[in-house]
Amino acid sequence: MIFKRVGEGRPYPDHGLTSRAWATVPPRQVRLDELVTTKDTLQLAALLDEDSTFYGDLFAHVVEWHGELYLEDGLHRALRAALQQRNVLHARVHTMAS
Repeated sequence: MIFKRVGEGRPYPDHGLTSRAWATVPPRQVRLDELVTTKDTLQLAALLDEDSTFYGDLFAHVVEWHGELYLEDGLHRALRAALQQRNVLHARVHTMAS
């Protein structure tokens, strides 16, 4: 199993972080098997595109809420890491108060 669980949508309240605010969160390593996805579908073009991060953040966005780590943005990065047989992903993790 790649992820802890495949979810449908974001169970946590809106955090209101902008792209600029995400950029201030320092990246850290997160184990793929600790992540719960917030999307259950993937655009194959995003997975195969080598320049998929050209206009976006180099790191995935993860929200920690109620002790769970939710992969909000970066599903294609996480799957690419899994396909390369890596079990960790560099991500920006925002912790929300319960």
